[in-house]
Amino acid sequence: MFGTSVLTRRFDARCARWRAQGFIPSSPTDDRYTPISSTDDPYLIHATATLRAVTVVIAHRGASRQAPENTVEAFVRAVELGADGIELDVRRTLDGLPVIHHDAHLADGRLIAATQREDLPLSVPDLSTALDACAGAFVNIEIKNHRSEPDHDPGLNAVGLVVAEIERRPDPIGRWLISSFDLATIDEMRRVLPAARTAYLTAGDAEAALAMTSRHGHHIWHPNYRDVDADRILRAHAIGISVNVWTCDDPATQRQLMADGIDGICTNVPDIALAGRRAQT
Repeated sequence: MFGTSVLTRRFDARCARWRAQGFIPSSPTDDRYTPISSTDDPYLIHATATLRAVTVVIAHRGASRQAPENTVEAFVRAVELGADGIELDVRRTLDGLPVIHHDAHLADGRLIAATQREDLPLSVPDLSTALDACAGAFVNIEIKNHRSEPDHDPGLNAVGLVVAEIERRPDPIGRWLISSFDLATIDEMRRVLPAARTAYLTAGDAEAALAMTSRHGHHIWHPNYRDVDADRILRAHAIGISVNVWTCDDPATQRQLMADGIDGICTNVPDIALAGRRAQT
């Protein structure tokens, strides 16, 4: 449990960070944003929970321990379990459509980027279908575009596909969080859609990763959970950066991260993380 003074300091710090990121209006007359009290945007609702020092729980590829990962079933189940957010992975097909799949190749060895949408398994949803299935949660859209993968696209075309899908929907921009291990990809997202929230995904060399996140103007950092501790979280917060870790499934580690002030935990077991959160608040 946390003392009142600790909670107050954390509230004040998070309030400043979230306001800077555009999740809360700077003043009652700031009409760029919908006041939280009158919105049905799930992310803004969950943002108020975070401001009360509650860690956001993000279902990694949906409820991937209870249903096949990155499927409609996994996304629906994550919402049923009460996950605050859902993370999913976007890749492009040969005919230039955004679909949801973690690996560059299908289980049968075919490269998604060399396969027509109509030839993919029925279990692979397109981005639009996936976002529909996530209704009730915010969505962390990870754009897969790593330089080491066979479908790496230096033209960053997936950014335009994601932007087109976001812009055709009525949801407030705050419902979407765009992340990538490829810094150029999220830099391009910020250039094309400045209002979008962007997060830099990293593994290892936490100091350099945090510095790069800040230098490129991204307000959210997504490190591996092993790369952070309470001190590093505080240092990120001190420069206005929120920290969501991936992918932590151990209950004791989840609870420690929450005690350390982590903003979000991406996990394959959102039900366990949610139970741990209830026990600490």
